[in-house]
Formats: sequence, structure tokens, C-alpha cells
Amino acid sequence: MAEIHAALSHEPLDVVGALNAVVSPDCGAVASFIGTVRREAADAANLEKNVTALEYDAHPELAWQQLHTIAEQACDKWDVQHLVALHRVGSCPLGEPTVVIACSAPHRADALEACRWMIDELKTSVPIWKKEIYDGDATWVGNG
Repeated sequence: MAEIHAALSHEPLDVVGALNAVVSPDCGAVASFIGTVRREAADAANLEKNVTALEYDAHPELAWQQLHTIAEQACDKWDVQHLVALHRVGSCPLGEPTVVIACSAPHRADALEACRWMIDELKTSVPIWKKEIYDGDATWVGNG
């Protein structure tokens, strides 16, 4: 049975802690994805504007449940022994990590594929919403 930790956080994400949590003497591979706030707008209508921050909102219970469910699915699909999935909610300044996925497996292919699948699935299925903040303006964009 895989060890899973999935959480939403109003506080800055502990990237090093997430990586350390998945390290295991039984696993030869650790894969991770760290998403951060970038200056370039994701919303095509606002490409000329610079992002100054992101704001994330989520349905707390449903978002956590779905995040945990897809983590379980990743561990079932691949030989993942440890998986951490964290997502920020609230206001996030430029450069701050907003999502961290870390997983370990005995072999690199399983760790890498599970990590990639997790972030893609999170973006499409977890009820988390993203607002881009610009100088004097803001827009809700995409699905996380």
C-alpha cells in the first residue's frame, strides 16, 4: 500500500519537505513537479499585461477528496510507493510554488509517468480555480 499525503494549504508550500517525504531506501527514483507563479499571463486576452500574483480558490472538501483520489489512482496505475500532492489556495506572489507533486518508485519510469499524469489530472479534475492579478485588474482563467 502506497503512502499518500494530499493537501490544500493557505501557507507557502514546503517543497523540500515534500521531496524528503517521498525519499525511501526501497525506491530508486524520485520525480517531482513544482508549479510556480510566472509573470506571463495565461489568459490570451491579457497577454500584454504582467501578472503580479495569482489567487487560488477551491472547494475545500471536494478539492481535497479529488486530489487524494487521483493520488490513489496514480499509485494503482504505477508502482509508486510514496506520493505527496500539495496545492496552494489564497494569494501567491510571483515565483512562489503553487503546486507540488512528488512521488517515489523503485524505478524511474513509474515515478516520472505517475508525476506527469498527476499534474495533468489535477489541472483537469480538481475543483481549484485560478485568478490572475495584474496592475489594477484581474481575470479568472482556465481550470487551475
